[in-house]
Amino acid sequence: LQSRRRVGGASDEGEGTMDKETVPAAERAVETESMMKRLFGFEKEDLSSWHRLVCLLNRPTDPASLGIFRFLFGMIMAIDITQERGLSHLDYKYLDGAPVCRFPLFSFLQPLPLDYMYLVYVVMLFGAVGIMMGCFYRLSCLMFISTYWYIFFLDKTAWNNHSYLYGLIGFQLTFMDANRYWSIDGLRNPPKKNAQVPLWNYTLLRFQIFIVYFIAGIKKLDADWVEGYSMSYLAHHWLFDPFRMILPNEMVSLLVVHGGGLCLDLSAGYLLFFDATRPFGIFFVSYFHCMNSQLFSIGMFAYTMLATSPLFCYPDWPRHFFARFPEILRPVLPLTSPPPQPSTSCVYPVTQHTSTGLQDLSPAAKTSKTRFKHKLATLFTILYLAEQLFLPYSHFITQGYNNWTNGLYGYSWDMMVHSRSHQHVKITYKDGKTGDVGYLNPGVFTQSRRWKDHGDMLKQYATCLSRHLPHYNISDPEIYFDIWVSINERFQQRIFDPRVNIVKADWSPFRPNPWLMPLLVDLSPWRTKFQEIEGSLDNQTEIVFIADFPGLLLENYVSEDLGNTSVQVLQGQLNVEIVDEKKNYTLQPGEQKQLPAGAYHKVYTVSEGPSCYMYIYVNTTEAALQRNFTKLFELQERVRNGTETEPLPPELQSLVTGENEGSEAMDPVVQLFLRRQRRMKEVKKRREANVCERLNRFTVKKYYMLRRAFLMTAIAMRNLAVGLPPLEQLTREVAFANMKEPETEASQDLKDEVGHDEL
Repeated sequence: LQSRRRVGGASDEGEGTMDKETVPAAERAVETESMMKRLFGFEKEDLSSWHRLVCLLNRPTDPASLGIFRFLFGMIMAIDITQERGLSHLDYKYLDGAPVCRFPLFSFLQPLPLDYMYLVYVVMLFGAVGIMMGCFYRLSCLMFISTYWYIFFLDKTAWNNHSYLYGLIGFQLTFMDANRYWSIDGLRNPPKKNAQVPLWNYTLLRFQIFIVYFIAGIKKLDADWVEGYSMSYLAHHWLFDPFRMILPNEMVSLLVVHGGGLCLDLSAGYLLFFDATRPFGIFFVSYFHCMNSQLFSIGMFAYTMLATSPLFCYPDWPRHFFARFPEILRPVLPLTSPPPQPSTSCVYPVTQHTSTGLQDLSPAAKTSKTRFKHKLATLFTILYLAEQLFLPYSHFITQGYNNWTNGLYGYSWDMMVHSRSHQHVKITYKDGKTGDVGYLNPGVFTQSRRWKDHGDMLKQYATCLSRHLPHYNISDPEIYFDIWVSINERFQQRIFDPRVNIVKADWSPFRPNPWLMPLLVDLSPWRTKFQEIEGSLDNQTEIVFIADFPGLLLENYVSEDLGNTSVQVLQGQLNVEIVDEKKNYTLQPGEQKQLPAGAYHKVYTVSEGPSCYMYIYVNTTEAALQRNFTKLFELQERVRNGTETEPLPPELQSLVTGENEGSEAMDPVVQLFLRRQRRMKEVKKRREANVCERLNRFTVKKYYMLRRAFLMTAIAMRNLAVGLPPLEQLTREVAFANMKEPETEASQDLKDEVGHDEL
């Protein structure tokens, strides 16, 4: 609620500066202020009645900080629309006529035809620009939030915390007077220019940001986060190299990544709120968000949160900041004077002249009486804040959405609390009439992978598949999913019951899914043992930890590339069936069974409780390839330094010349070796690039992205205005829009070879 008057400067109420005669009196008044007044900006009596609360939340406040935030938010959203909202690749997602499975929040929501989807994005873009400029402000806010929430609810697979936050802030701005400062509306309508805004405008935004930080911190009190399992992989990032100079990697993960993240989230809102700690709060959250912009692909979120930090400062900070700029720039910069003018949106107190002891009402433009709109604004503020505090803990109402945590998987600010790795995904279909069984490629008919983690989306996906499969002569299809996931470095285990036909399975958002398998939290202590086992292995040996439920089986195939593969029991009892040999082997804890390569096997859990076991294997093909690469590198070095006396055979000449690569005469291993060398060289070049080179690469990439967004939007608008052109012309136009920057062969290899260790 901060709205404290500063002695000797412009007050939050915009009454101007104090003259010399009143300064001593004001100083004495400040000295007599209560501790609560100095800390929070209001007295406890301001909360003692409904009338006083209305007066408090509608207290006149300088509009400057709110106006700057409005401008920054609108600008960031305009940039975000072409990037994370997907305008630059909209046609890939909403191509007309494509057999695609979609995941809307409400089943009745469907995308419009492609050209109209471009129109939706154009409306949203104009709304964001209108918010930024403060032009036709209410209309711009409505244009932005109506289209934004439509896109948001249209695809749950694109959900994330910051996209949710953008929609909330846009919703709040719709009801605020954020166009009272540095806006086109202020130029068109003088009563709005530089007019004061009620305090609740700041209260809503500040409390919303406080909730984002604080509840995210509370969610991180989860045992997995506190013990350092949620985001342990982050400690390997180059950003944490300074910490690794004094701490081992495990302690960097536990203390810096997890401990630091927890402390910052819990304390950030408080640090930003109070005057004494605000400089420290701004420094730490700025450093935090700058790191996040490099750690994660989160679009404009880091910059949005940086733009929210000044909201916690005194509302008139822009006047003091821009007053330092040269006089010649004042016409285009935000106002630094005069003080803000009164507004009917605020409730003004009755002032007293201390020299005469007489009361004097404020000017006619002010009102000291609470009106209906003031009471309505107060009620809206209270209800909105209550809803935001309640929704993250409403899981006892909505229980059918999430995997392993009840309730909605969004709207809870549980940011980065869970990390998942998928080991095995199998989709089985069965023809309801013939009984024929087959398998589907995971992800068929969809571009998303998030359906694997959430019961509601799995139900939608199964329903969609049941509609598409009859076109492929599969009648009344039954769909079964066998999906294995490790959450926060636990055992790989099933999420969904593989015996249940999800097409016919019951699902409701208000009760638990009976086919959602429980998380085996009792096995969590095994994670410490995992680290010990993995630490005892050599670099070529890989290991996968599995946990399964009684009465279920895992059917698996050992690739011919994997040699020396075995399964070892850690807990429970297993029955291992080698399919080709038609033999069964019973294993007790500690026992191990060698598995043949290039063959199927089945692992049955026959114990009364869950079983735990691990696969141990060596990728013999990769190991042999690495040995060959080492020999080729040594040979290449000997040739270059002149110590190799024997002439190279023709198939190895390219090690020196680099020519004839790709020819049939070249040894395939040599070709792979040279490609990997080029790739490593390109990676090194990118990592060591100077600021100018990085800026140039960034600019070129953004240029072609914006170029495609603009051209494809122009094509869609033309189609809506005058109709579709001939197919040949449309093909040429789309090809022109798809033109990209020239890429080197090594750069293309970077994209083709994603996932290699060098990256």
